[in-house]
Amino acid sequence: MVMISERPAEAADRAVPGHWEGDLILGKDGAPAIGTPVERSTRFVLLLHLPGRHDAASVKAQMTAQMMTLPHHLRRPLTWDQGSQMSGHAAFTVATGIPVCFCDPRSPWQRGSSENTNGLLRQYFPKGTSLRGHTRAHLDAVAAQLNARPRQTLDWKTPAEKLTELLAAPPPG
Repeated sequence: MVMISERPAEAADRAVPGHWEGDLILGKDGAPAIGTPVERSTRFVLLLHLPGRHDAASVKAQMTAQMMTLPHHLRRPLTWDQGSQMSGHAAFTVATGIPVCFCDPRSPWQRGSSENTNGLLRQYFPKGTSLRGHTRAHLDAVAAQLNARPRQTLDWKTPAEKLTELLAAPPPG
């Protein structure tokens, strides 16, 4: 397990795009969940559809499918908490080339973008409500709304605009 203290220094100041943070939002009934990887520099969020189980195999499969849609230069380390849903982190890294770093126990501030994003997502998926019945299409629509929301921290640009700028620029190196 690679700890956050070993995460590349370039991730800290958000100047290099492609570093991700992730978490799960759990519903009241516990079984369905939504994975919430967010890119640190653009705040662009991808939502993982986990309607049944949110075990390591399910999270790995959904995370791999989503992350492999990204260009190679936007697939840098992913930071996650030490929940059991990422116990398949080594297989995820082999499948995607994306290393996984883990936060210290009980240290949610080490994934500030993820925690903020989860707070925004709770406007769509209130705490204490069931996540059953949300389709992949609905999650895509929620992600699109969130990614189209201007952010002060991005000089009032949207995460989608910032990601588009990154995709239009030539890859580094």
